[in-house]
Amino acid sequence: MVRLAAISAGVAIVALVGGIWYASMPAGSGGDKYASCRTTRVAGGSDTIGGPFTLVNSSGETVTDKDVITKPSLVYFGYTFCPDVCPLDTARNAEAVDILTEQGHEVTPVFISIDPNRDTPEVVGDFAANLHEDMIGLTGSEEQVRAASQAYRTYYSRQPGDDDYYLVDHSTFSYLVMPDDGFVEFFRRELSPEQLAERAACFLEVAE
Repeated sequence: MVRLAAISAGVAIVALVGGIWYASMPAGSGGDKYASCRTTRVAGGSDTIGGPFTLVNSSGETVTDKDVITKPSLVYFGYTFCPDVCPLDTARNAEAVDILTEQGHEVTPVFISIDPNRDTPEVVGDFAANLHEDMIGLTGSEEQVRAASQAYRTYYSRQPGDDDYYLVDHSTFSYLVMPDDGFVEFFRRELSPEQLAERAACFLEVAE
């Protein structure tokens, strides 16, 4: 547990150095319709995160971002063999989605594996289904996963080990993505389900 906490903290630093940082005040408007909702800033602008991807769903079908992001979505990159960080983060996201549903907002939770070696379509599908009935689980080839990760500027790195129980260091942000606007905000894992839902709701209300 202690080691994983240290890994998570280190990964967060890597992600910050990679171009994402937090700000205590919303960014200036500059024609940004979501300006009043933002609590974070992204180096280079929010349009530098997200974009097209091609992955494989739980049925083994090749899908693109257009097939997956058909409504506001909460996207998380992780892996099913993750001992505690990923299950906690994705469970938090699932709970936030339920809170938003109660408020009348439709949001799809999406889980993208960064461990395609072990996370087959069936494995990632079972993982997603166990967390939320509407969660979409995605995997793919190493190249497909790497391309999706790079699009969202996430970090992951397999740790040394020849057995089947290796760990994968990875960033732990959750991304709010809109069908028409693409990426609009990211959330830290420290947020509670209620806090995440409250922040996401602002964007959803503006989009509606």
